[in-house]
Order: sequence, then structure tokens, then C-alpha cells
Amino acid sequence: MVVYARGALCRRLARGVVPADGRVRVKGLPRSLDAGSLRARVLGGSGVRVVEARVEVEAEPAPAENSGGLWREVERLRDERAAAEGRRDRQLGLIGEVEALRPVPPARRREDPHRRTPVDAWLGLGDFVDERLTVLHARLAELEKALRAVDHEFDVAVARLERASTEAPSADVETTVSVVLTLSRAETGAEAAVGARAEAGSGVGVGARAEAGSGSGDGEREPGTDAAEVEVELEYGVPGAVWVPAYRLTHRQGDGGGRLVLRASVAQRTGEDWTGVRIGVSTADLRRRTDLPRLRSVRIGRRQPAPAPSGWREPPAGLADLFTGYDAAGPRPAAGAGSVPVPVAAGSAPVPRPPLPPPPAPQGYGSPPAALPDPGGPPGAAPEAFGGGARDLARPAGARPGAGPRTRGAAFAARVPMAPAAPGSSAAPPAAGPPRPSGAELDYAALVLSGPDEQHSRRGRLFPASPGDPVAAEYRRRAEAVAALPLPGHAVPPRESAGSFDHRYDAAARADIPSDGTWHTVTVAEMPVGLRTEYLCVPSVEETVYATLVLSNATDRALLAGPVEVTVDDRFVLTAALPTLAPGGVRRVGLGPAEAVRVTRRTELHESTAGLRNNTTVLDHRIHVELANRLGSHVTVEVRERVPVTSEPDARIEERADWTAPVDGEGPEHHAPGTRIWRVDLPAGATAALDGGYEIRIPAGKALAGGNRRS
Repeated sequence: MVVYARGALCRRLARGVVPADGRVRVKGLPRSLDAGSLRARVLGGSGVRVVEARVEVEAEPAPAENSGGLWREVERLRDERAAAEGRRDRQLGLIGEVEALRPVPPARRREDPHRRTPVDAWLGLGDFVDERLTVLHARLAELEKALRAVDHEFDVAVARLERASTEAPSADVETTVSVVLTLSRAETGAEAAVGARAEAGSGVGVGARAEAGSGSGDGEREPGTDAAEVEVELEYGVPGAVWVPAYRLTHRQGDGGGRLVLRASVAQRTGEDWTGVRIGVSTADLRRRTDLPRLRSVRIGRRQPAPAPSGWREPPAGLADLFTGYDAAGPRPAAGAGSVPVPVAAGSAPVPRPPLPPPPAPQGYGSPPAALPDPGGPPGAAPEAFGGGARDLARPAGARPGAGPRTRGAAFAARVPMAPAAPGSSAAPPAAGPPRPSGAELDYAALVLSGPDEQHSRRGRLFPASPGDPVAAEYRRRAEAVAALPLPGHAVPPRESAGSFDHRYDAAARADIPSDGTWHTVTVAEMPVGLRTEYLCVPSVEETVYATLVLSNATDRALLAGPVEVTVDDRFVLTAALPTLAPGGVRRVGLGPAEAVRVTRRTELHESTAGLRNNTTVLDHRIHVELANRLGSHVTVEVRERVPVTSEPDARIEERADWTAPVDGEGPEHHAPGTRIWRVDLPAGATAALDGGYEIRIPAGKALAGGNRRS
């Protein structure tokens, strides 16, 4: 399994004996498989080759113990929560009714005398309301507690369902994606490989090995076919897989090297659990187009009309006779009856509903008219060729006659020129003149050759590929949602950090990655790097010494940007952000303040005049830095200062110190103009004093921006 920046490429191995009819079925492919990327080949020099590969999707009731247990639990808890909310709401309604109880005096007529208020009745009503509310509120507290418990269980079940593997069926219908291979004995012993495009299904595979049983034994074997065991490799791509790099750096003080372990955080939601697979990660883009652009000629002179697209020719005569022997052999065996099932350890992919019926067959070249007669029909029914002569649909203009289309590894890719209209249809008559194929109809790599099992009017012709399965498209859309996962801290997508190069890193051991859409860490490899500890301080900004690790890439592969966990002397220090390191590159990784190394800085400024008429102002800056090492080992401290930089011809700056100016490109980082560096070696418990400074000479009538009296 190779995980790219987005998507993955899988290889499966199946081993078994070739049956008499040469048909083998490989089961257990996921539902999100990209059928256009399917490739099949026979490994070894067995002399057997793949002549056909088709993807088939079958639906069947799922076992009771496997049919959406988590989903049913979520539904049950949702119903319980709704019932608990209903009981709580009814209790709130009772409380509101009791709280609304008020004494209502009878209506008083004008001639009636005033009546005294029955205080005892008022007080009795108040006592009744208080007692009733006490009981109701106690019951309300119990109901709210029960509702909170059900809410918690429901949230836990929803979280488990979201993190659950998508390999398990989520409904009562389980689908099985299979690849049906037709094997035959090759004329030569060389290994043959055929890439096949399928018309239905989608999915991804895992490098799993399975044993294929022999055929049923009915009937005689074909001539040239024996019981030798062969090994078939399937390769196909799937969406819904991403990865980001991470590192673990181990270092011991005093050593000149360290251990940098490259780890990959992989998340996948392909609909299949990857169990015991070999993982490789790549920075390349699996969906990047690799076909060459079409270069159009540029003419200088009078404008000429664009040439009409060419490449069409009428179907050859006698096309219907090509399948006479196939029809005489009788009906084709039922699906699964003559094939050998090859179970795969990865299992089958789920589907929430039965597969939709296949879409109607698209009309051929020239639709919507599509009313051209069948070339196998009566004489004279074929349309007149473009320009009065036969042109080849399967070759561009200028190619030699008879040359077929060159497809991207698919032996059966091409398109049918035309298909007859149904009897009684109201299709418009074909347009007069030569055919005018569109750009899509001349995309030879997207054409599919109809097989002998198609309708008689379609067999042996090139048609556009049928629309994709909407159920499979929905699975791919859900799988691609894994690209929106929040990245771990300091993580950078590999395409952003890789830049213009592409590298592949293969894990040394097998790994398990479930299809749950969460991050899983896989140890890839150990990268040899050079390490040295340096201490850095800029006392003019902050009187603090920081410990750093200077890391150099000693490998021939780049180190991508990502988080690195730093461990010094078996003690975890921090998690830092590692920048991208090209082969031979050097970078500095900060480890935080070093409290045992102290630094202090004092400055003095003396202003005076010089010159014959005191026409020059001299600003003498003096710097004094003291260092103290309280560690038990030798350290190297880099002290940075900065001197002014001027572009005025009248101003001069004279330095009076033993510091050095850094050269860009030689160190692990870029320095600002005017940076000066002291490098001091301090033994354990030692101190050091550094003195330096510079003079600024400016004309007496001028002053520095902000004033001359500055430290």
C-alpha cells in the first residue's frame, strides 16, 4: 500500500490453480475502488497471461451479527433520548400548570356589599401549591438526571460510530466487489501484463495474499492449460487516504550524532481495514495528469481557418461475422458458475443500499442523432466517409492507416463510432455532410470497446465509457472527506513542504490502519542525521541563553516539514516544528532557555568631536558582555550583536572588536545586515568576558534619526 498526498495505490496478490475455463474471481475489494485504475498481471514465468479483467458488484443480505450493530445502537439510544425528553417536557408542563394556580374571587355586582376575603382558603391553596411543586421538582430532577445519562450514552455511541471502520456494513445489505479475470496460456513464456478498465464498481485494495482453489473439475481442460499454480497481482487506486510526516529525535549531550525516526500519521476512510500491510508514503500527487499537452502550431501570415478534427472512419465490413463462432458456442455461463472465487483477507466493502440498475447504454458516435444504420446491415447502409475517403477514428490525422489508438495501459480502451436508433424512435435524421466529432469523442483513452456480450448493434464497436455508478461515487465522496481532518500540531501537508521534488518512504514493518478516518502513527524508518548542541543568545534584545540543536541532513532524501519530539539524555524536552531539509541542508531547532548558562551586557556611549574645526561628531559605543557556564560539561555559546548599517556617504562606521560577520549560505539560517557573531568555548564552571564596540562619525551639522544619545 502506497499512500500519496491524497489517495492510495494498492497491490493484492492471489495465488491458485487456473481452472479449465480460465476464469478466476478475486473477492473482497472495497466499494470505493477506482475502476479506471485497475491493472492485472501474472507474476513469474508461468506462461499464463491476463486477457480480460472486469469489476462486478454483488449485493446480498448481511449476517444478523454484522448488519449495522453500532447503527442500531445509535438508533435505539436516539429513541430513548426522545422518550426521556418527552417525559421531561411533560413534567415541565405539570409544573407550569401548578404554578399557574391562583385564587379567583367571584364576580361582584354593583349592588352587592363587600365580602371579606377567606384568608384560610388562600393559605390552604398556597400550601397545596408548595407541596405539589416540591414533589414535581423532585421528579423533574430525576428525569433531567436520566436525560443527561441517555445524552451521554448517545454521544458516546455517535462517537464510536463516527470512528468505526467503514469496512463493516452499515445497513442490512452487504455488497461484495469482485474482479473477474480471464486467464489464458500465452504463446511465449514471457510475463504478460494487461491493464483493464472496468465499467462498474469502485474500491481500493490492500497487499493481502490469498489462496485460490481449483475449479469444479467439470468438463475437460482447454488445450495448453495445466494445473500449474500461478500468482496474480492486482493493482488499483482508491481515494480517502492522507498522511503527514512526524519525527522523533533522540540525542545525548556530547555526542556528534543522534537518531531521527521518521513517522507517518496516516488517516484513511477507504471502506477497508488495512491489516498487516506494508506501508509506503509518497509526496507525489496521485491525481496529477501525466499526459503530454497538445502543442498547436503558430502561423505567421494570413489567418487560416482551423482544420476540422479528423480520426473517424466507417466501421469495417463484415463486423457482425466476427462473433459468429462466439454465438455458435452457446450461451455464456452464469456469473460465478465458471469462475474460481479467490477470497481475500481484507474482507468486503459495505454499501448502505443495494446497487442501482446499470444505466442505459449510451448512444455511439454522433449522438444525439444516433440514427446511422448498422454496418452489418444491408449493403449501402454505411454512411459516406469524411472527404470521400475512409478515415480512421482510432488514429489522429497523419498517422499510418490501420494504426489503432494508444491507450494508457488499457488493452480494450476505445470508442464505438455509431449505434442504430431504436425502431419507431423520433430521432432526428443525421446531419448532412461529413461527421464532426467533438473533442471528447476523440479522447481515445476514454473509449471502451464493447464486448461480445453486449447488444448486437454494439458488439465490437467503440463507445464512450458508461457513467459511473452513483453509489460508488457517493462512497468516493465520503472517502475524500478525510482530507478535511484537522492536522496534528506543527504538521504540514506533504505537497506544501515537498516543493518541486517527490520522494517515497517505505516502512520497514507491516502495520494495521483501520478505515475509521482518524490519525494513526506508523514508524517508517530511521534517518541518519548530524547533530551538535549550541547555545545562542542575543543580549541586546534579551539577556537569556537558549539551547539549540544544529541538525544536518546526511541522507540522499529530503526531510519534510513536520512536528519533531526532541528527547535529550532520555528526557523529553519539547515538541518543535522541523522545517524542510534538503539533502545536505542544515537547520537549527530550539530547545528553550538554558538557565545554567548566564549572560549579562553593559553598554557605554561617549560623544565627542574631531576634525580641524571640530566638524565631525564621534559617537563611541562600547559593549561589554559576560558569560558564565554553570553546567557540568563544556558548551559553545554564540553571542550575537548588531552594528549600524548606513548608506550615507558622509557617515562612517568603524568597528573595534574581534567579532566576525556571518556569511549567508554557510550557516543554518539567514542573518540580517549588520549582524556580528562571537563564538566562545566555555569549559564547565568557567566564565568569559567579551569587549567590543564601534564608532559612528557623522558631520557635526547632522544627527542620527532618533537622537545621538542612544545605547
